[in-house]
Amino acid sequence: LHHTSAHILKAKPTALSGIIHQGTMANMAVSRIKREFKEVLKSEEIVQCSIKLDMVNDNFTELRGEIAGPPDTPYEGGKFVLEIKVPETYPFNPPKVKFMTKIWHPNISSVTGAICLDILKDNWAAAMTLRTVLLSLQALLAAAEPDDPQDAVVATQYKDNHEMFILTAKHWTNVYAGGPFANADFDQKVQRLRDMGIPEYDARAALSRHNWHLERASEQLFS
Repeated sequence: LHHTSAHILKAKPTALSGIIHQGTMANMAVSRIKREFKEVLKSEEIVQCSIKLDMVNDNFTELRGEIAGPPDTPYEGGKFVLEIKVPETYPFNPPKVKFMTKIWHPNISSVTGAICLDILKDNWAAAMTLRTVLLSLQALLAAAEPDDPQDAVVATQYKDNHEMFILTAKHWTNVYAGGPFANADFDQKVQRLRDMGIPEYDARAALSRHNWHLERASEQLFS
């Protein structure tokens, strides 16, 4: 018995050291986020770009970002909310970020809000910060990368029918992000499908995918 308990005592430190290591990583992430959070609040550049950052919970693992649509883009005048989840391994791994506000953009899923941006994946570096992420996302709204899309349908429209893309992105910004560019024709078509019992988002998404061709959108929805 004495021998067994000695063996268990010997084995315990490895498990314990794993827990301690995890705890250290988590603490490191929290202290880093606290520091970055303060930096964002104090940054004049962030204020000028109309970017906000709020805490969702007290342990700094979940944050809520907000970026303003850049001027001279279809997103101008819109406010876009972001969900930011910080892993315990931060800053060695990037935060998980997605758009909570619906948006029509080649690099952001119109369904889930998932983002295709290299710094949120393979090109992340520990020297990067939440400030970098927020400014990069705002820059992405001004400079889409249709050849590396998250939403292939939007990317195709962006490349093949750019004028229609601009109108559609402005419409989505108006409806979901409070942007100023209302489109009565698009609103009417959405309403026509809603009158047939189609949920509003499904109607808008189908029309957007089919370049606002009511018959084609209806065919897809009712097929």
